[in-house]
Amino acid sequence: MSDLPQSWITANLADLGKVITGNTPATSDPSNYGHDLAFVKPPDLIGRAIKHPQTSLSIQGSRTARVVPPGSVFVTCIGNLGRVGINNTPVAFNQQINAITPNAAVYSYFLFYSAQSGAFIRQLESFASATTIAIVNKGNFERITIPLPPLAEQKRIVAKIEELFSELDAGEESLRQARQQLSVYRQSLLKQAFEGKLTEKWRVENPDQVEAPSSRLTHIQSARQSRYQAELKEWTHELNEWEKSSQKEKRPAKPRRPHDVYLPSQDQIKNLPELPMEWAWISVANCAVEISDGPFGSNLKSDDYVSAGVRIVRLENIGAGKFIEDKESFISPEKYQKLKRHTVRPGDIVVASFINDAVRAALIPRSIEYAVNKADCFQVHCFGDTISSDFLVRCFGARYFFKQLEQLVHGVGRPRINTTQLGEAFIPLCSRPEQQEIVRILDAQFEAIEQNEREIDQALRKSEALRQSILKKAFSGQLVQQDPADEPASALLGRLRAEQPAAPSPRKRKASTS
Repeated sequence: MSDLPQSWITANLADLGKVITGNTPATSDPSNYGHDLAFVKPPDLIGRAIKHPQTSLSIQGSRTARVVPPGSVFVTCIGNLGRVGINNTPVAFNQQINAITPNAAVYSYFLFYSAQSGAFIRQLESFASATTIAIVNKGNFERITIPLPPLAEQKRIVAKIEELFSELDAGEESLRQARQQLSVYRQSLLKQAFEGKLTEKWRVENPDQVEAPSSRLTHIQSARQSRYQAELKEWTHELNEWEKSSQKEKRPAKPRRPHDVYLPSQDQIKNLPELPMEWAWISVANCAVEISDGPFGSNLKSDDYVSAGVRIVRLENIGAGKFIEDKESFISPEKYQKLKRHTVRPGDIVVASFINDAVRAALIPRSIEYAVNKADCFQVHCFGDTISSDFLVRCFGARYFFKQLEQLVHGVGRPRINTTQLGEAFIPLCSRPEQQEIVRILDAQFEAIEQNEREIDQALRKSEALRQSILKKAFSGQLVQQDPADEPASALLGRLRAEQPAAPSPRKRKASTS
């Protein structure tokens, strides 16, 4: 701060306005909520002027809320620290947010941009309590300091920031639109793939590798029967061992005989796309797959996690078609022995039970020899040679598949599917060679899409770095020229302090005469 221009000072937030912590009118009383006053929550703070908060209060609710005037600056101080916004109309706000209503020494938009600077965020994080959820209390928040130039210079700085930021905003918007177009293109490829259009020419050129649906059903039934015979043999061995054992544990359960596979009726698939004559719709449960979930309740708790051991697959590991390896959790080998029937291995598909706007599914990578999936992560294991897990995981990522599951669930917020519903959804069935060709084409196209997405993300990161560079220059006096005619910030702040009414003297208590 010693390098600041002579007319600048450093000031803490307590000197620059009134700091208020928000609150929430009782949600147990629905009459507190309506359409009369905007109610701001952290998701509404996106580094821009607040326009359309998701929640509003009624007149009754506004009476118990904390309301601030236009030009107040909002900063999240609980949880995700440092989300920032500014209001153009009176609003209320919740307890995760501190609001600063600026005094005459600071231009509200200058304070708004100051709160987005790296120096401000670093101070905010340094004041955070060392708990599971980061919290900065009001007293510490008021201690945060910002460089303060003369008021006239503040306005010149804001004008320059907004001029430069408008150029960045336009570039970033173009990048985001390009990214959205790539997402649309990815779904278009999946749609063409699973309607048979990507491999239309391939089928003409490879008639000997095309198979009728009835033949596919025969192969699926054979694979399921072979699987059953292998399980029956293993069960017989386990039963013999159990009968010999002196310590009788739970009797091994006999495997279920597989039911006959069948194709859906025309009524069941009337809302699904038309397929090539060599293809057919089939439910996931009627394929040569096993669908299961992970251990429930007390069988696997967070207390069971250790620093190293057998990997646990959690929701955080399941991306859209990608397994996210860097979020690791483990259980001990001893605990694994109790849960090993939930084992997943490379090539198995894990599916997130919660669906929002897409189905998240990914293949277990080769880097994980074996793992255990949690209860909210379903396992789909393909056996035999009738369907490829690479093909199936891409089916799960298609929009038509999500739409089917969306019709089957009725939850709000984060709707959840179960293994039965996953099995009831339909996928297109074609020959194994054609599945492999579809995967090859999609992989080549997706690789190009992902490369473009990486380049867009890199450009967005560079834009954000440039934004921070602009803010750094702005708040060190290097963005606009100083004007000697401007009233120094120290003089303005001193005058404001002098104009404040003196605090009333404490009343003296009369001495007791008794």
